[in-house]
Amino acid sequence: MSDEMKIGAYICKGCGIGDRLNTQQMATIAEREAKANVVREHDYLCNADGVAMIQKDIDEEGVNRVAIIACSRRAKTEAFNFDGVAVIRGNIREGVIWVRPDTEEAQETTQEMAEDYTRMAVFEARYQTPPKPSGQAGRNPHLLVVGGGISGMTAAIEAAKAGYQVTLVEKEAELGGTAGKLFKRVPNAHPFKDPMDTGVEALKAAIEADDRITVHTSSTITKTSGAPGRFSVDITRESGETITENVGAIIQASGFKPYDANNLPELGYGKSPDVVTQIELEALAKAANGGPIKRPSDGKEVESVVFVQCAGQRSDKEGHLPYCSGFCCNASIKQAMYFKDANPNVDTVVLYTDLRTPGAGGEDFYRAGQEKGVIFTKGTVSEVETGGGLKVKFKDLILDEDTEAQPDLVVLATGTVPNSGVDIEEVPQNEPGEWESDPNSVLNLAYRQGKDLPLLKHGFNDSHFICFPYETRRTGIYTAGPVRRPMDIQQAIEDATGAALKSIQAIENAAQGRAAHPRSGDLSYPSFRKEGCTQCKRCTVECPFGAIDEDEERYPQFNESRCRRCGTCMGACPVRVISFENYSVDSVGQQIKNIEIPDEFDEKPRILVLACENDAYPALDMAAMKGIEYSAFARVIPVRCLGSVNTIWVTDALNTGYDGVVLMGCQKGENYQCHFVKGSEMAHYRMSKVDDTLEQLNLEKERVETYEVAITDVERAPKLINDMAETIEKIGMSPFKF
Repeated sequence: MSDEMKIGAYICKGCGIGDRLNTQQMATIAEREAKANVVREHDYLCNADGVAMIQKDIDEEGVNRVAIIACSRRAKTEAFNFDGVAVIRGNIREGVIWVRPDTEEAQETTQEMAEDYTRMAVFEARYQTPPKPSGQAGRNPHLLVVGGGISGMTAAIEAAKAGYQVTLVEKEAELGGTAGKLFKRVPNAHPFKDPMDTGVEALKAAIEADDRITVHTSSTITKTSGAPGRFSVDITRESGETITENVGAIIQASGFKPYDANNLPELGYGKSPDVVTQIELEALAKAANGGPIKRPSDGKEVESVVFVQCAGQRSDKEGHLPYCSGFCCNASIKQAMYFKDANPNVDTVVLYTDLRTPGAGGEDFYRAGQEKGVIFTKGTVSEVETGGGLKVKFKDLILDEDTEAQPDLVVLATGTVPNSGVDIEEVPQNEPGEWESDPNSVLNLAYRQGKDLPLLKHGFNDSHFICFPYETRRTGIYTAGPVRRPMDIQQAIEDATGAALKSIQAIENAAQGRAAHPRSGDLSYPSFRKEGCTQCKRCTVECPFGAIDEDEERYPQFNESRCRRCGTCMGACPVRVISFENYSVDSVGQQIKNIEIPDEFDEKPRILVLACENDAYPALDMAAMKGIEYSAFARVIPVRCLGSVNTIWVTDALNTGYDGVVLMGCQKGENYQCHFVKGSEMAHYRMSKVDDTLEQLNLEKERVETYEVAITDVERAPKLINDMAETIEKIGMSPFKF
């Protein structure tokens, strides 16, 4: 294929387009104004004949930029997929005829919309290049699993079953994690009545028997560098010996540590050996091995026991855990059964405020506890006195009265704290060219943005629970188990399996130089003009995925395999030197500039809508499918992420004569739904500074609005456009009209 740019514009007349629009006029615009080299109309562009027509032009006419002026870019993606060719979509179905009434009065403005989308598609094509892999790609079918508990062992076994080599690193002397300390586990199979074997020994045996799995115990990770497909990891043993492994993907399954019960002196912990945590009770049960459990103080067989639920958790008190740890209620039922199974006459009371038994058999297990004689009492414990025997003071919430119990043993359900490493907000990365490991770090990442994965609220490792569970803000590194969120053993097993599958996907994507979710398959990657770079570090700091390091001269250093192709770096760059082959400041800027801007006397305003392709744009598409109308004066441009929006687009639009600009991104904040984590948040921050620009231009601040839009906002998204149209009607059109 020739290196010379040759644009083909293809206008579809199907799905009612030909009945509503003058496609011949659109073809004339594509040829004469937008200078497309080949222009064709077709009755049904997506059928076999239409696709063959385009392919023929590619093969015989040398077309290497294809502008499909038809349906949304989200439709017919397989039909309009041509190898080695940049494909651009002009949306005149969902974006025009489906959102405009089929009336004589609306015909003129509907045609104008379609003609503008034709111009936009062809001019965008002029600034597109078919992306090619950068050459950084590499396939290494080797996984690193950090953490040898239930999650880590399961992930290692599942990856090995799929044919991948695994290195499993555990900081303790043996595998098993917290589950290895348990006497029994909550059942995960019908009839869900009795505690069952933990399965830890079976997992250990499976690992030992699998020659694809290499285990390093009493070891930690002291440095991790590289990118998906080519990570380099230093593993340091307790002796100080360090070995380096090269791996394709990483699973962090570092688990949790129990909440420190010393923070609960009011519940008697530390004052009496007979006040124990759930983990400490497991040690007593293991020692008893199915026989009567004895209390620590004097070795007497326990005849009565009180379980205090939510001890130091689900609490707003300072130093307590504000969240539920997800397994404690079932664990207390299980432990009460330890006593009942050894001696049905042991008095077992579970004191709770809310009893939660998650999982398929949770309710059955609770009923089994009742059948064995476990007493469940709704109450709040105020104090555990330890002088002269134990006395549990609590308020019975059923009888609404203060009462007390005098058991032989008190068990505190204290919850969990994730082993998530150092907080990157508090522990900055070393300067370029320097390196020092941190003993509190789990991964010791040699990333400019910090040594460990970013943390969510409460210190759990970041993982997008809606859009991509297991995935973190560090591409190719996945979290699994209770380091990601509170969970029980069964959930941890399922979590580990999912993380293993995601890691395998990352390895295979990296081998082909392709992006990970949500732009799976995208071969593009950011590049920059070094001579224009001011070394401001905004791209480095604002990249949500830590994909950009700095070289020793402080210039950005892009890591293609870490990059999710969101374009946040492009939006951050104040001198506009960062771009992608198929997405750039120019490819969007040309769309903005090349529409017809009527003068102020025509009373036809123009509204620029920059819509996130993950939520807002699909919402507008679905609104079109439902026939929900929005203003004929809007021109919608999908963007990869609102974080990729460079303020120059807004400034250029206002200077060109647009009357209003609407930005639609995903939900930001703690419960973010942004597919690129921080993109929407960064865009809102940048747009908060636009007021100064508007003031300098003597324009009203109402002309630029930024919204959070969910994919379910099918009615709200078009309303936001109509609201802007109403605002412009009130404040008047832009004085910058040509």
